[in-house]
Amino acid sequence: MNAIAKAIDTLNEVFGRVIAPLIAIITLVVLYDIALRLFTGRPSDWAFDITKMLFGAHFMLMAAYGLRHHAHVEVDVLKRLLSRRKQALLEILGYLIFFVPFIYMLITLGWSFFMRSYSRGETTYGMVSIPVYPIKGVIVVAAVLILLQAIAIVIRAIQQLREERAA
Repeated sequence: MNAIAKAIDTLNEVFGRVIAPLIAIITLVVLYDIALRLFTGRPSDWAFDITKMLFGAHFMLMAAYGLRHHAHVEVDVLKRLLSRRKQALLEILGYLIFFVPFIYMLITLGWSFFMRSYSRGETTYGMVSIPVYPIKGVIVVAAVLILLQAIAIVIRAIQQLREERAA
């Protein structure tokens, strides 16, 4: 089970390290739009839409990386007072009670949004019609990556319980 957790960690680590620097591209698009507004007095037809979509995709795809590095919001004040065994139990229960319903809805509804957008050929409004379905597909990809990372966290919590029981 430890090999599975390590493989998931490696996947999200590599994926996060590849996606993280892409914020520079988003920054360049924003700078281009600002310069265009400054020098021509009008924004570009596509830069604002692209910026919103790329930032949304970046944020979603980095969620599993953040979860892997414990960069998410968590109430550690009380958790730290508990024994390791109780921390592991709390972790497992928390993921079962709160995470499972959330990720189920995110995957199923994300897939529905993606398929509806793809089947209708949904695009942005304006002179440049940018397809929206790739960004809606990112919802599903991000949800799967988050689910995998949660599985790795639960595996570690189960291992912690086994170690506590053996000791």
